Amino acid sequence: MAKRIETRGASYALGRLARALETVEHHPDADVRARAEAKVESWRAVLDGMLRGRLTVGSRTPVADTPAWVTLEVAHGGFATGRFLAEGPLLDHETARLSRLGEDVPGETPRERLNLHAASDEGLSELQRAVRSGRCRVRVPEEGALPVVACLLDANRVSEALELLAELRPLMHRLRFYPEIAGAPQSGQTLVQIAPLDAVTAQLHRVRPQARVAAMRESLGIYLPLYDRLVTIWLATVDGDPPNLRREDDGTLARNADGQPIVVGGWPGRRWPSSWIDDRAQWLLDYQAARREHALTGKHRSPKSNFNVLRHALERCPMDATALGEGGLGRVRHALAGTIGRHGLPFSAEREALRGEQARIAAAPLHADLAHVLAQRLARLDELPDIAAVAGPVTADEHPAAPAGTAIPTRYLRKAKRAVAAPLGELVEEGLITSAEVLASVLPQITSQVAAAGFADPALRDLYAQIYAAFRRRRSLLLLDLESQVSLDDLPWVTALEPLRRRDPDDVEQARQVLEEVVRLTFTAFPHTLIPNPLVTEMQALAKKAELDLALVQEIAADIFMGTFTPKWRRAAEVTRRLLGDTVYARYYDLPQLPPNEPTQRHGRDTDDAFAALCRQRALEAGTDGSWVAQNGAVLEQSQILTTHNVASLAETLDLTRELAFLGPSLARRNLRFILARQGQVAPDYISRLRMLKNTAYAWRQALIFLSFAQAAEQPEGNDIVDEFTADARVALAKQPEPLRNRLWPLLLGLEDIAAGKSFDVHGRSASGGRRFLGWSAGHHWLMPG
Repeated sequence: MAKRIETRGASYALGRLARALETVEHHPDADVRARAEAKVESWRAVLDGMLRGRLTVGSRTPVADTPAWVTLEVAHGGFATGRFLAEGPLLDHETARLSRLGEDVPGETPRERLNLHAASDEGLSELQRAVRSGRCRVRVPEEGALPVVACLLDANRVSEALELLAELRPLMHRLRFYPEIAGAPQSGQTLVQIAPLDAVTAQLHRVRPQARVAAMRESLGIYLPLYDRLVTIWLATVDGDPPNLRREDDGTLARNADGQPIVVGGWPGRRWPSSWIDDRAQWLLDYQAARREHALTGKHRSPKSNFNVLRHALERCPMDATALGEGGLGRVRHALAGTIGRHGLPFSAEREALRGEQARIAAAPLHADLAHVLAQRLARLDELPDIAAVAGPVTADEHPAAPAGTAIPTRYLRKAKRAVAAPLGELVEEGLITSAEVLASVLPQITSQVAAAGFADPALRDLYAQIYAAFRRRRSLLLLDLESQVSLDDLPWVTALEPLRRRDPDDVEQARQVLEEVVRLTFTAFPHTLIPNPLVTEMQALAKKAELDLALVQEIAADIFMGTFTPKWRRAAEVTRRLLGDTVYARYYDLPQLPPNEPTQRHGRDTDDAFAALCRQRALEAGTDGSWVAQNGAVLEQSQILTTHNVASLAETLDLTRELAFLGPSLARRNLRFILARQGQVAPDYISRLRMLKNTAYAWRQALIFLSFAQAAEQPEGNDIVDEFTADARVALAKQPEPLRNRLWPLLLGLEDIAAGKSFDVHGRSASGGRRFLGWSAGHHWLMPG
């Protein structure tokens, strides 16, 4: 298994490298190309490290001769590149500090000199003052190491400080063990900010005009005025009435026997005003300048366009009609008749009204201009207390292309609001936290404060919270052989602080309250999704702080599944049986009695092979014809079914079963709407269709979980809740387009049969033609759209 995954890892890295190179070569956006270039370097480093044996795929310590606590640069998929995040070129604050150091500071590299200075008496005193004043900025976990040494010495824990220094010393020539010291203190974070102010500002600065909009502005503002001048130049050569299109009495175009519009009026090329040569030459110069400076639109170059016909004729005819011949002049006459017939003569009231409206559209500020106005406003702030501070209309001096009074588009104000610190629930309610993954990314701002609550010293509390938040930003590694990710306690400077922590019952209760709030938000805001691994990690950390014995399981990738589970999966499955053993969920998924536990060990970890064997046996329903990855996925899905992927464990431990019973029917209906919407979308490729199937199957499972909480609370009336849901589902499905309705009908029939006391056979089929909905299939899935 490990060898197969290692080979697949190299193929995966090569594929990612190829995609990044393709983006660098062909993407029109310079910012996207720049980000792709960074990815190219990362994937080259991954492949080089694998080929040279410096990187071990799947290991907890993938970089040779490197402690597990070092923060690694990790590419997509959990591949270490071999580079360290606390390494790299000197940052601005390091360069400035280095320039102030005397020549007597030892060290072989600039970073070693900076580390040794920070570890000196003078440097540690400075770090103590910075910690006390709240001016440390820890962005990578290693940057908190020497401040911790300073705190330990301040607390008279000299031996612990010296031990920590000894552990850091071998890497001082490479890693940044000191923070940036800011000029102003930073208050403790009690609210949640989705993105830092500087990151939001940079994102708004990067907004570029949409290509189609920019091309339209060129066409309206540059080439249409040129077109009107071109038409005027040719009309000056017409003897008689301007060419026009004859119309019938009913207003339709008159056509000849060949079906071509009939042109009336004079012919061009019959007279030549004295200014014509100069007008022609100037127009051609202006046109060439426009082509050099405004190349986004090409409509004027279309071979059949009137613009191109008139321009081409002008280039060939300095002042002699014979250069064009009757055929060429006829094409000019048709082009003049066409534009005059549609829009009137140049500078006529009809055409001026049209051009005025087009000029107004062309002069309107681009959304990109308004995004840059907002970015400039944000750049002047140290923090954004409220969106109202930057939401006003454009003022006269803010942007030359944005008239005073222009409103900032709502979508950019929403982007800016990501930098406003607000309560977690408020951000979810306003739709700024858009998924459980985003919730997981912002949660460390709260959990870091909870984790640090045990320190009596406010300054130490702030330092610990910053280290915690920085650690949570570490990307997870791809791991094999049941290895576990590096934990916060693996950081030697965090372990050194533990003796300074005190136990306070209020802190325990606060952790429980935060965990309850997070779980409620997850279930109510994102009821259709599995709890993502980063969010599981934060919940587990809060549970530990709350002194709760909570068995939470992670989602395992199918391509690295090692074929067994640890004992916590059985514990979670036992909770599921206890809470939902006599509900529609248990009957729909045919929840079994768990086999006797036979403790085993693999790779030095306790495992439960009996539970794994049960999952494998149940996964046979998904088929046996697919790839080994699909077969693994089917086994893992069964483990999620048996454990409800943490829903039952969280509900029981936090005593949320009554709340979920009350909310269950409405959450289930929301999931049904999600399923219909996603199944109704046209997925662009096979992989997207597979992802859609899995996500909707998980949403269906979540719906049955929530229904079953309501059913369990209302026994024996609980069956009415399921019947009401199936009746609503029948109505909703009847409103869908026929292809979607026919595809999903077996899904509804299967649930109705289970609700009526029937059951599925070993292939997941019911007597009425219903089907059990699983997300994974080792072979063709019955719900796979064509």
